[in-house]
Amino acid sequence: MRFTEEHNALRASVRRFVERELNPHCDAWEEAEQYPVREVMKKAGEAGFLGITKPTEYGGMGLDYSYGIVFAEELGRIHAGGVSMSLGVQTDMATPALAHHGSDWLKRNFLAPAIAGDMISAIGVSEVGSGSDVASVKTSARKDGGDWVITGSKMWITNGMTADWICLLCNTGEAGAPHHNKSLILVPMDAKGVNRAKKLKKHGMRCSDTAQLFFDEVRVPLRHLIGEENRGFIHQMEQFQEERLFAAAKGVTTLDEAIRITAEYTKERRAFGKALIDNQWIQFTLADLATEVESLRALLYQAVEAYIQGENVSLLASMAKLKVGKLCRSVPEACQQFWGGQGYMWENRISRIVRDSRLSAIGGGANEIMMAIIAKDMGFHSQRNRK
Repeated sequence: MRFTEEHNALRASVRRFVERELNPHCDAWEEAEQYPVREVMKKAGEAGFLGITKPTEYGGMGLDYSYGIVFAEELGRIHAGGVSMSLGVQTDMATPALAHHGSDWLKRNFLAPAIAGDMISAIGVSEVGSGSDVASVKTSARKDGGDWVITGSKMWITNGMTADWICLLCNTGEAGAPHHNKSLILVPMDAKGVNRAKKLKKHGMRCSDTAQLFFDEVRVPLRHLIGEENRGFIHQMEQFQEERLFAAAKGVTTLDEAIRITAEYTKERRAFGKALIDNQWIQFTLADLATEVESLRALLYQAVEAYIQGENVSLLASMAKLKVGKLCRSVPEACQQFWGGQGYMWENRISRIVRDSRLSAIGGGANEIMMAIIAKDMGFHSQRNRK
């Protein structure tokens, strides 16, 4: 994939935004366990970053997804993973289905304000008993007059405590068809019956708010349906493609950063009369890690090129998501080892990268789910087990 002057200009703008508006405050936000979501989203919206790939008629730039990947890569430079994840929910997780399948009324009232940074969005798929197993969600919505009436709960919802609306996956059809009985419904979070039960305390991503939500007979108009009724599972699988590409792109840069700061540290740190970097084992390890990251980048760019051409990239996106999930466990931990005791300190950046990156192998579909998708797509099941 070749980047143009326009790509490079966008990259420079996002990098300046990260360096000036975000990184100077990340330590304080991590300590407070909350970043100022509305303030940051508004600044990002004013800069045009929240609608890079969204239609121009709703305030977006209307650019292809290669520009979205540039944005995601630069978010990997943020010194707190919770901020980049929260921004990613707004751009690549909660809004793609709305942009692709939502009515004009929904887009004008909810997508346009999200692009402007005036509304915060969330994606509601995971439940306590239904994380990666999307087909098993229990939250349901029934029709009553001109409304959907929604009952259920969602868990581990990023932006859940601050969101103005949530793209909610619900059961709307017959129970016997888990892949054909679900719909995506846009639910305003100030609707009666929505309960933001609690903000969850996490291992990493400390400064983003993650919530447990309950929906008790919540009424929303039927026109809040995103796309077609009972095709929500399909719409969500499409939405997952952008989420997984975003995760890979952001992860590539974070991994680059882990290697870079480790190389810098080992050049400065001396032990037994020489710089740590002069140990061949450290040189070879960092070289090997950098090679692995570069292979992920190549896979990511291949997937993005196919996606821009309108191809179904479920296989490639799942491979990229699996690869970034694995590398986000192995690369930061290998780097941390070379920091010694300093790397074990809570405030150290490599320590934060280790904590924040751990989610990559879980969120957006665990590694095991990615392998199952890949195996099925490549026909590795026996004939007897195929359905």
